[in-house]
Amino acid sequence: MTERPEILIVSPALAGLVSLLESGFIVHRLWADPAGEALARVSAVVVLGEEVLEPGLLERLPGLRHVACFTSGYDGIDVAGCRARGLVVTHAPGVNHEDVADQALGLILAVVRGIVAGHRTVTAGDWVAEERLMTPRMRGRRVGIVGLGAIGEAVAQRVAVMGCEVRWWGPRDKPGADWPRAGSLIDLAAGSDVLVVACRADETNRGQVSAAVIEALGPQGVLINVARGSLVDEDALIAALKAGRLGGAGLDVFATEPTPAARWAGVPHVVLTPHSGGATQEAVQGMAMLLLRNLMAVAAGEEAVTPVR
Repeated sequence: MTERPEILIVSPALAGLVSLLESGFIVHRLWADPAGEALARVSAVVVLGEEVLEPGLLERLPGLRHVACFTSGYDGIDVAGCRARGLVVTHAPGVNHEDVADQALGLILAVVRGIVAGHRTVTAGDWVAEERLMTPRMRGRRVGIVGLGAIGEAVAQRVAVMGCEVRWWGPRDKPGADWPRAGSLIDLAAGSDVLVVACRADETNRGQVSAAVIEALGPQGVLINVARGSLVDEDALIAALKAGRLGGAGLDVFATEPTPAARWAGVPHVVLTPHSGGATQEAVQGMAMLLLRNLMAVAAGEEAVTPVR
């Protein structure tokens, strides 16, 4: 009987995968502090792409061959460093981008149309006949999208159908894009009513939605982030919201996750969700199946199904 390969799940957030993976692997959990002897037999690690994979952990895994990201993103992984060690890195692309775009649209509507504020008005008993919550209409809003990848394109398609004017910006042009590219991120922000951050994160764009970008978006502007918290200067964002230099924000991702509730106490005109944009039942199932297929392929000495290119 062939022995099952041994793998290590790094994050407790992925504990729900244990029963699925145990069908083909001996599964260790890093938070259960497996002994060094067990770690020496581990051939693959299962990680969340946004969580930093510490080099010190890799040193404890002499038999490691495969870093398997459960998510599409892999910004916490030093891909070049892994490749230098001869490791295969895989991820789960093309599974949840439509769901993340749905979340972005929901956050846009929640902030621009005051949906959450309206809910609070009703439940607090503050709804009076003499007053009506007045908000801008979506049709005609200028929506700027940072990053025209799968998520950015899906957001653009949704808001274009609503009659919004769409522009985008990214460091590289896309000649076949259906929407015009702004000259710079500052230019995009200055010409937008809503700025949606939808680009891939890495060390080159950390904090690129800076205080200057937020100021360019202005007191009537709305910032939406469904990408990564590292892309936005969160301190500058909070300061601008408190001072009224930014009109509103809808965030699904944060600089630190889970974000402390106290950090957002007293911050006006903000709608927050707990990094749930891509976490639909269908997407999670799809990512789990891709993860399993990648693990089985690499363990069998075959080419990975979805390697990081």
